[in-house]
Amino acid sequence: MLVALLLLPTVLATSSPKRGLIHIPSPAHPADDAIWLSPPTDLTWYYNYAAAPSPALPALHFVPQLWGAPSSDSDTAFLDAVRALLAAGTNVSHVLAFNEPDGAAGSGGSDVDPARAARAWNREIAPLRELGVRLGAPAVTGAPAGMAWLRAFFEACGCEADFVPVHWYGSFEGLASRVGEVRAAWPRAEIWVTDYITRYSYFGSFRSDVSNVGPNAAMLTQDGELTDIGSWYLGRGATGNVPKGGKKKSGAVARGAAGWAAWVVAGVVVVALVVV
Repeated sequence: MLVALLLLPTVLATSSPKRGLIHIPSPAHPADDAIWLSPPTDLTWYYNYAAAPSPALPALHFVPQLWGAPSSDSDTAFLDAVRALLAAGTNVSHVLAFNEPDGAAGSGGSDVDPARAARAWNREIAPLRELGVRLGAPAVTGAPAGMAWLRAFFEACGCEADFVPVHWYGSFEGLASRVGEVRAAWPRAEIWVTDYITRYSYFGSFRSDVSNVGPNAAMLTQDGELTDIGSWYLGRGATGNVPKGGKKKSGAVARGAAGWAAWVVAGVVVVALVVV
C-alpha cells in the first residue's frame, strides 16, 4: 500500500496505455460517442463485445471479441472477420473470448458450457496466434463458479491463453484475492481486468437512465453530461454532475468520493505490481 501512495500522484497525472473502455454506441444519443475522444482523455483502447470496430471510435485501438460460442462446430465467422481486419491493415494485437460464459443469458452471460467453448476457442481463436495476435481466455464472472468453469475449459481445450480477463464488481480486497487466484492458476498469463494490470476497462460508458447496474455507476448523466466517475476515468477533474437517481454529495462526501476514485487507480497499480 505504501507503493501505491508513492505512485499515486504519477498515476493520476499521466496517461496510462492500460486504460480502455467497454463501449456500445447509443443509437438514441449518437453525439455521446464524441465524449470519449474529446481531449483531454486517458483512453487508449476499447472493445464492444463484437468482431467489428465501431466507426464512432476511430482513434482508439480496437480489441475484437467472440462474445458467445456459435451453435455450429464448423462456424468460423469470427476468425474470418479478424483475418479480414488484419488483411485490411487494421492493427489487431489482441482478441477477447467469451463474455461470462458461466453466466445465464438473462443476466448478460453468454451461457456456454466449457466443452463447447473449448471447441470454439480452438477453431476460432487459436489460429490467430500464427498471425501474431495475442489470445484471451474466456472472461468468466466473479462468482466462485467462474473459476471452476475456467479450469474445466482449459482441461477440455488443451490450450494456453496469453492473458486471462477478470470481471469484478466487488471490493478491492476481493479483486486482489481473485487476481491472486488467477495468477496462481495460470502464472505465465497476463491479467486484464475487463469489466480493471496489463489492461483494464470500466463498465459504465452509458447514460444513467439506461444503466443496468444502478445510476451511480454510469459515466454519463441522463442528459449526456460526464459524471464525476466518467470525468475522473478520462483523467479530468470532478464535474459535480449528478446522475438521475443519484444523490448530490456534500463537500465532505464529494471529497471522499474523489479519494475513492484515486484509490481505485492506486489499486490498479498495486495489482499491476503483483501480476507483472
